[in-house]
Amino acid sequence: MGIDLPLIWAGIIGFGLMMYVVMDGFDLGIGILFPFVQDRTDRDTMVNTVAPVWDGNETWLVLGGAGLLAAFPLAYSVLLSALYLPLVTMLAGLIWRGVGFEFRFKADESHKWFWDHAFAWGSYIATFSQGVCLGAFINGFTVTGPSYDGGALEFLTPFSIFTGLSLLVAYALLGATWLIMKTEGNLQARMVALARPITLALLVVIGLVSLWTPLVHEEVAQRWFTLPNLFFFAPIPVLVLGTVALMLKVLQRETHAAPFLLALALLFFGYSGLAISLYPNIIPPSVSIWDAAAPAESMGFTLVGALFIIPIILAYTAWSYYVFRGKVKAGEGYH
Repeated sequence: MGIDLPLIWAGIIGFGLMMYVVMDGFDLGIGILFPFVQDRTDRDTMVNTVAPVWDGNETWLVLGGAGLLAAFPLAYSVLLSALYLPLVTMLAGLIWRGVGFEFRFKADESHKWFWDHAFAWGSYIATFSQGVCLGAFINGFTVTGPSYDGGALEFLTPFSIFTGLSLLVAYALLGATWLIMKTEGNLQARMVALARPITLALLVVIGLVSLWTPLVHEEVAQRWFTLPNLFFFAPIPVLVLGTVALMLKVLQRETHAAPFLLALALLFFGYSGLAISLYPNIIPPSVSIWDAAAPAESMGFTLVGALFIIPIILAYTAWSYYVFRGKVKAGEGYH
């Protein structure tokens, strides 16, 4: 029995995208929460919690894109053609927030408000664009032969707009729980107060997406609601409800890592549900990972490089978070 290289590469790309969502999600979430915090010192503290690590978080986005090109060139060409506009908008948002991130510390008082808005709006634009891409991916694409055959705005649907808004809620929860873990005092109390309604809002959007998707896509409904799959997949919504209940409970007393870990669990369950709904298609609704795979020689060659570099990325990422562990106090951090 040979090695299933497309399956291994699908796992690597899926892992990379999940790492990006986790690690850049709370980073973007801080920008999303900026309008809800008006105090200048508190805003500086929020940014200082991610200042040493924020740019490294986007390494995983590069890894996912490069892996897709190397292992699934057909999917790379189709997805980038179909999602050209939201992806360019996402990159513009990431660049704009990055500029705002750096310049807000160096600007004089009369211009700091501008760079605060740049950081916040860049976060909103990048997150919403990512959510739109997700919704369009779930909806599927018009493919003829090896080429995308849809229109430039085919990605823009009510469902993709809703998933864009939903991702804002998810990242806001990651940002709030990250700040609960990394800050103290009034700012931490403010984040605890925000985390409760955001958690409930996320439960609502998860429920709506979970209902909307099978109602629109018959193949997804068959995947989830036919026997024996129903018994295998039923624990996921149960785990989501249990995690939300536990989150609301710990927010009443826990002001350290538990809320953040529970927020990560919620995203992981949502990611798992997405994988269950779409597997094995890498270009929904009908192009599988094996149909879109590169030649075995190319996949094997690039796999050697990936298996070498991924442990290095994990190691330096873990080390950077270890070095900058602990609470961030007002006036400390980035200079």
